Formats: sequence, structure tokens, C-alpha cells
Amino acid sequence: MKSSCLTEVILPNNYHTNDFLAFHQRDEMGVSEIVQYNQIKKGIIWYENPSLLTITIEKNRAKIQLDIDGGKDCSSQREALSTLASHMLGLKQSVDIFESIYQDHPVIGELVNRQTGLRIYQSATAFEALSWAIIGQQISLSAAISIRRRFIQAVGRQHSSGLLCFPNYNQVMQYSQHDLRQCGLSVGKANALLNVCQLINSGELELNISERENEIKRLTEGLLAIKGIGIWTVNYALLRGFNYLDGSLHGDVAVRRNLQYLLSQENKVSAEQAEKWLADFSPWKALVGAHLWQQQSSSGY
Repeated sequence: MKSSCLTEVILPNNYHTNDFLAFHQRDEMGVSEIVQYNQIKKGIIWYENPSLLTITIEKNRAKIQLDIDGGKDCSSQREALSTLASHMLGLKQSVDIFESIYQDHPVIGELVNRQTGLRIYQSATAFEALSWAIIGQQISLSAAISIRRRFIQAVGRQHSSGLLCFPNYNQVMQYSQHDLRQCGLSVGKANALLNVCQLINSGELELNISERENEIKRLTEGLLAIKGIGIWTVNYALLRGFNYLDGSLHGDVAVRRNLQYLLSQENKVSAEQAEKWLADFSPWKALVGAHLWQQQSSSGY
């Protein structure tokens, strides 16, 4: 049995369509996402059913279609689908307020004006963002993409379209450390990911949270208590899965390199210097970091 659900969301006039699509086009093999022209097709698990999410961007609107394998009539889920699409498109972020504050800033004003409308595009779920952050720790982007692909191929369920769906924690829990090692994860990363799944399953770790600082703090402390997860992983997961714009990306090499360029500084910017500099932009530290990253890049950060 199959069902489909349709909806659409309005986009701001300065929406960065190409950047949104680039974020989902990192893996050219396209085992779970396919980007063509102005459209992305992505395999997701929707209420435990393999589903195909299609987002088509036309002018100032995004048309959303969800094709569900084994699902009942999903017309009642249209609001949830709109919420998911708005989340992934970064529309929950008040970038207009940020830009009004910093458009005349002596250091970043020109950068902000040049990149007006920049948003931080989101993974479909917080678990996907956290998994990607764990996989990507201390390795190159190309290596992380390769491991992510093998992970999805090994663990993900297939939609009738042929695309694989990024697995949820229930699926990952069915696999062993050895299985994850076969995908390319190190022992530490495999154990960290499995521990995350077990803690979610037991209710000790909650990913479905609001953006309130007390909940962010509690989640951060819970994640840092897991062996193999450090502050970079937490900040990246918050950035990509929770629309949290106040995490500090001071440890990112590209951010520090572009900050050195922005400040016309001869010496390299250390992580400590970058952290101190970004602190002045709270509660927008992560968004400033994204602007720095995007300064010399045309692909999804």
C-alpha cells in the first residue's frame, strides 16, 4: 500500500536555492539523495515507513511531495510535512534579524551584505545530523562521504523508488560494532554511535527538544558524556539538526582560515583566538561561522 502527501512553503526572495541543493549533493553516487536542476529527492523514514521526499523549488516557493511505502492516507500529516520542509530549508532561522543587526558592522558588515539571505540548511532529522557529525570527526570530507554512503547502504531501508533511506536509531541498534566497522567507522565512532542509539532508546537522551538554552545545555552535557563525542561533534550536530545558531565553530579549519583572511592577519588564527572573537557575536556565533565558511566556498558547509 502506498500513499502520497502534497504541500508547499513560501520562500524569501533572497533564498539561496543553489546552496540548499549543494548541501544535499555532497555524495555524487546518490544512494539516498538525488539533486537535479531545482529539485531534490531524498529517502527518509516517515513514521517507520520508507518514504521519498521530493522538494522542488520554483521562484519563491518550494513544492513538497512525500511518497510513503506501506503508509495509510497521509492527508492529516500535511502540517508535519510542511514543518519538516521548513526545517530542512532553514526557514526557522531569523536571519533577517541577524542581518539588520550586523549589516553595518565594521568587520563583518560587508560579508553579511554580500551574502544576505544565507541560512544553515538542515538534515532531515536531528539523528541524521548527529550521525553525520560522528562519522565526520577528524577525517576529510571525501572520506566522511564515502563512509556515510557505506553506512546507509548497510543499514538503510530501501524505498520503492530505489533510493535508500537514512536509518533511524532503531535500525542502527540492530547492528553490531563489527558491522559498523565494516562500513569504515573506527572503533570509537562505532561505539559512540551505538551508545547514542541505546541512550535514545532508553529515554536517557532526548533529541526532540526546543531551542531553549537549558535544553541545549542538557543535550550538550549528555552528548559530551559519551566517550568518543567532543565539542566539535556537538556543535556541528546542533548546527545541522537543531537550527541552533549560537554554537561556536572555532575549531573548524575553514572558519579559522577565512577569519584570518577577513582580519587581514599575517599569522594563522588559532582555535582559541577564533573562539574569543566569535563570542562577541552571541547568540549568532554559528551563523557568523557559516558566513565565514561560505566566504570562499560555493558548496554546502
